[in-house]
Amino acid sequence: MVARMSVARARLVALGAVLVVACSAWLIPLSVAAFGRDGRVIESSEAVRARHAAERVGVAPVDLVLTVTGDGRTGRTAIAVAQIVSAALRRESGARVVWSGATADQPALRSRDGAAVLVLASLNGSVLEREKSADRLVARARAVVPASTVQVSGPSWTLERVDSRIEHDLLRAELLAAPVVLAVLLITYGSFVSALMPVLVAGVAVLCTIPLLGGMARLVHVSAFAVDAALAIGFGLAVDYTLFLLARYREELAEGLARVEALAVAVRTSGRSVAFSAAAVTVCLAAVTVVPVPLVRALALAGVTVTLLSAIVALLLTPACVVLLGPLCERGDPFHRWRRTKLGQGSPFWRRTAQVVTRRWAVAAGVVVVLLSTMAWPFAHARLGIMDHRVMPASSPVASVGERVRDDFAGAPEQVVTVVLSQPAPAARLAGYQHALAAVPGVTGVQVTAGAPGAGTVLAATTTVRAGSSSAAALVKGIRAVPAPVPVLVGGRAAEVEDTLVAAKRALPWAVALISVGLALLLALFTRSVVAPLKALVVAVVSLGASLGVVVAVFQDGTARGMLGGFMVTGTLDISLLLFTLAIALALSVDYEVFLLGRIREEYQRGADNRVAVVEGIARTGRLMTSAALAVAVSTSAMVTSSVSVIKMIGAGVALAALVDAVLVRGVLVPAVMAALGSANWWLPAAGRHRSGLSAPPEAA
Repeated sequence: MVARMSVARARLVALGAVLVVACSAWLIPLSVAAFGRDGRVIESSEAVRARHAAERVGVAPVDLVLTVTGDGRTGRTAIAVAQIVSAALRRESGARVVWSGATADQPALRSRDGAAVLVLASLNGSVLEREKSADRLVARARAVVPASTVQVSGPSWTLERVDSRIEHDLLRAELLAAPVVLAVLLITYGSFVSALMPVLVAGVAVLCTIPLLGGMARLVHVSAFAVDAALAIGFGLAVDYTLFLLARYREELAEGLARVEALAVAVRTSGRSVAFSAAAVTVCLAAVTVVPVPLVRALALAGVTVTLLSAIVALLLTPACVVLLGPLCERGDPFHRWRRTKLGQGSPFWRRTAQVVTRRWAVAAGVVVVLLSTMAWPFAHARLGIMDHRVMPASSPVASVGERVRDDFAGAPEQVVTVVLSQPAPAARLAGYQHALAAVPGVTGVQVTAGAPGAGTVLAATTTVRAGSSSAAALVKGIRAVPAPVPVLVGGRAAEVEDTLVAAKRALPWAVALISVGLALLLALFTRSVVAPLKALVVAVVSLGASLGVVVAVFQDGTARGMLGGFMVTGTLDISLLLFTLAIALALSVDYEVFLLGRIREEYQRGADNRVAVVEGIARTGRLMTSAALAVAVSTSAMVTSSVSVIKMIGAGVALAALVDAVLVRGVLVPAVMAALGSANWWLPAAGRHRSGLSAPPEAA
């Protein structure tokens, strides 16, 4: 139906695409303004409730941190400079509360050597409004004292700098990747027009995604970072889908079919695979929404949207473009003199490889399993965390100032744990509770920071631990274990990170179960087999483990980090972005499995025995999967050029997953396993079915 409509109404489809793109481009500025920021911690956690309770008592959260030093030219001390800066900031409309180490009651806000003082500010408004206020307040602070005496950090400042850098780096990565992807497609297709078509489809899909997500952002949290990351992945998926449609069209054309007939076969066969592939990606991403972290859900929502749009645009626009361009789709091959086979004729290299693998399946499978297991080994000691200023290069002011605040100040905001007593407590019992809190390992002091009659009390515990570390988790648990005279809420950065990680880890088994069940049902429906889906899931886990093991070794342990431009090693991996990388890598694995299984199943339906079907399926799809994986790898590996470590992680992780899966897994491990299973690959528990129920006409690509 899709093929007939797109072919019969080719001009209308093309015109519709132009109008949709024009509308999308017009709506993009409005959409971008609706995207949010942050979303790294769970808003319903005890720590966040403690933050809100503390605000009601009068303790404002820290949004901006200024580190001020003495002015040698005027002879002002750091305390004097802090007093001037504090007075200037209090006069600014965006500042809610300003306090500093210049007062006698805040000694923890003075550096251990006395050379610097912290000025802290809580700002008014939404996240975006606070970021704008932070820029204005910093400019004001540097105007009233020499700029060299003021260094800036804090959540609002850091978040804006990180997000701005990510947006810049992802745009640059896409511009770097586009010509390389085009070259890969040109080598694959042997036609400038055919090579441009996947890039065109990807561009349309990406442009149309932004307004849709902008509309959703008015109803649910959608962060700008999630949109940027998803669009980079969506570009690769759209290229993949178009690549397989065009390849099957060219194959049928080479077999002698007319253009319209070849196009109809391509959409009916490879189009079915595209639909199942998009459904598989959707299942993987939708399942991770059970993890109650706003950024995870935003990444999943953006990923699902761009995936579905990529499939729809590929299925509608590709046939229309082929009809309108006609013979131009096969002309202009700059490599025709060196090309040994044409697209659609099958790859001699992959045919020979499949023949060797299926004959020596035990040896081939054993070697690949050992190699992939070795790659996966580091994943056994993976540690999860939440990104902070250390995602920026150590040389950047955001990272260097953030580290200085943490190392030099006992009252660094990141290291303060807030304890909110829900109601007033007798003085003696409160003093005893303070003493017990001070005895918790890692706590250096506890003081009352606020209190109101009938509204409770807020205690601030200064600590020596970094949020997200194992010692911070133990500290939070220790503080919460101390018997309190009245009900309490424990907050602070360390508690927010710990609550988020605990809730996310608790939800992970449910996400894994949903992904497993969803993919098994989809693959069973696609292959009409019971064994093939189970085999696909096992192989996908092996492939995924290898890629994630390398990610842990490089980005958590710092192995060979110099090869990726260098970055700060934190000893943890951001849980939101690791889950996103995991879901995309798993989806790519299933994506290639769908195309490969579909083609092998088609050959088996035609009467070939299992081994011949496997060999022919590999020969027909091996070069295409390699090209598709290379296109995805190029478009995502360009993200490694980013100066932000988490973007490097996504790019490197997805690129490695695509290449490992297309070459080692689909090229060697899958044919070896299928050769070992024989006709059991297609077993379906239905009585009276010949050849495991594969009597239906060929549908898969």
